[in-house]
Amino acid sequence: MRKLILNLALSLDGFIEGPNGEYDWCFTDQDYGLSDFLDGIDALLMGRKSYETLQASGTDPFSAKRKYIVSTKLALTNSSEMIIGGDFVTAIRRLKEERGKDIWLFGGAQLTDALLKEKLVDEFQIAIHPLLLGAGTRLFQKLDSRLSLELADCKQYGSGLVQLFYRTKY
Repeated sequence: MRKLILNLALSLDGFIEGPNGEYDWCFTDQDYGLSDFLDGIDALLMGRKSYETLQASGTDPFSAKRKYIVSTKLALTNSSEMIIGGDFVTAIRRLKEERGKDIWLFGGAQLTDALLKEKLVDEFQIAIHPLLLGAGTRLFQKLDSRLSLELADCKQYGSGLVQLFYRTKY
């Protein structure tokens, strides 16, 4: 079965984006294991807002990967992209059962909360950046129950960035 992996950047105070939706605080001075991670996935799963943010950037560094967008409002024309609407929980369960590499849970925060509630996220790969944003979008917004995690690995970089790798324990 394919794993659904939440891989993202996080400020030390728990934000995934700044108060104006900005990501300019994310370190880009080196790869931080992203190339290896991308080799292990063949699809991205995201909400509409994350998809629109990616499209607005003008470039798609993940163009070779299939994209699944959870939305009831969006219409697509790209054949490598697929809308998941309605009962997205069942659709994602089926997607995880299909043959293929793992799936990157690319965002956003509301989708992440919903998928955690349904016990569909298998791993966390969190890059904690050594800075405080003070405001923005929190990673976890509406979790209503405790979730235990098992630390699988930890990597520290000279920049001060720390990557934490966790497996969920549902």
